[in-house]
Amino acid sequence: MTHSTRTLLRLFVTGLLAALPLAATAAIFAWLIALLLNWLGPGSAFGQVLKAIGIGVAGSELIGYLVGVGVLLGAVFGLGVLVETGLQRGVARLIDALVTRIPLVNTVYGVIRRMVDLLAQRDKNGEGGLKSMRPVWCHFGGPGGAIALGLLSSAEPVLIDGRRFLAVLVPTAPVPVGGGLLWVPEAWVTPAEVGIEALTSIYVSMGVTSAQYLPRAPAAPAARA
Repeated sequence: MTHSTRTLLRLFVTGLLAALPLAATAAIFAWLIALLLNWLGPGSAFGQVLKAIGIGVAGSELIGYLVGVGVLLGAVFGLGVLVETGLQRGVARLIDALVTRIPLVNTVYGVIRRMVDLLAQRDKNGEGGLKSMRPVWCHFGGPGGAIALGLLSSAEPVLIDGRRFLAVLVPTAPVPVGGGLLWVPEAWVTPAEVGIEALTSIYVSMGVTSAQYLPRAPAAPAARA
């Protein structure tokens, strides 16, 4: 390989590495936007409902969809006003009484309702329920083995086969909104002295930013000849 070829290759690799963070960020946001459009866009089942709401007013599918979005946003805003004034409590009790009488539907509704309640919770610092989750280390196989950085979803242990376990959410990289819920033996879980922002950064960067938030290990001693 000639000197010119090596120079061109080095420049190309340097530019590729420089563009990689921006490209990865753009790819993640493109994936999220595509996911939202698939769920809520004009071509989705939800979008068809919105178009049906507004198409009689506008006559155009696109404008009808936008009108439907406006109607939905207005309804959500109105519900927010009711919640702020406390007028929604009677309606909520009526809905709960009706839905909880329907088999299977009541189970799904109950799970979703508990998740919404978790999001709406406020801890002593005024933060949401998910914000109150604590980063922890999961020592698989016990201390000294492989470890994973996760979020302790509840500090209250549960008994499984007579042993104490803790529920821990272990995110995935580079999109930490996914992951797995693991029940880990209580003795295998220790607090992690990092914040939620650090945990998110570590997973999004696939571990590249670990040294920014975790103590650096000293250099290994040079091997003697």
